[in-house]
Amino acid sequence: MFRIAVYFLVAVLCLAGCAGSGEDETIGWSAQRLYGEAKDAMASKDWPKAVKYLEKLEARYPYGRFAQQAQLEIAYCHYKDGERGSAIAAIDRFIKMYPNHASADYAWYLKGLINFNDQYGVFANLTTPDMSDRDPKSSRESFNAFKEVVTRFPESRYAPDAMLRMRYLVNALASHEVHVARYYMKRGAYLAAANRAQYAIRNYAQAPATEQAVFVLVLAYDRLGMNDLRDAADRVMRTNFPDSLYLKPGGERLAKDVPWWRLWDPDW
Repeated sequence: MFRIAVYFLVAVLCLAGCAGSGEDETIGWSAQRLYGEAKDAMASKDWPKAVKYLEKLEARYPYGRFAQQAQLEIAYCHYKDGERGSAIAAIDRFIKMYPNHASADYAWYLKGLINFNDQYGVFANLTTPDMSDRDPKSSRESFNAFKEVVTRFPESRYAPDAMLRMRYLVNALASHEVHVARYYMKRGAYLAAANRAQYAIRNYAQAPATEQAVFVLVLAYDRLGMNDLRDAADRVMRTNFPDSLYLKPGGERLAKDVPWWRLWDPDW
């Protein structure tokens, strides 16, 4: 009987220990303490732990002064932890719920950063054989987010950096379109090449890659036999890029009235 009682007591103690180990340590914590613990975790770069505290804060004190800031911090923690999908979802929710928040400029800037970092995966391999299946969606979303900062919050501390990143993205997006156009040229899809070159010229007129886009357009129209459009593109090339290397493929042959675009190898 005594032995049974001992076993029973041990079982009760084990159950109590198991229950205790699964108990939420944050029960009874104030919003300020939850936020403070989250900030400490962020300082230690323990992003999952920080998210845990911030989510508890938002759930328990949804109308407190820390709740809105917690949403921003959650997006930032996911971003730093490499969880792009979760970061975008969190920042989009914040922007939708608080479009006029005092930190709205930062929210848009953070959204731009999240997508900006993701775009490296899009442009890291521009020389791969098939460029037609690459979609620079995240780069366009990044550009639009930074544009929101620059246009809506021109005095924001984030505006100068947003402008610099926009310039980079314009160049990257233009280069992407030109590489796709070149891919189509090599495959003999001249109409598709012309369309992509036109898109680059129309949307990224100030980008350095525009010169090559016009060059592709001339070649594509020549291959298609669209002489009027080819000659128009040729005039644009000569007017805007008079010193372009594309206009000087072979001086001695040009002297014989051979159009410059005919001197280029079709498989360039």
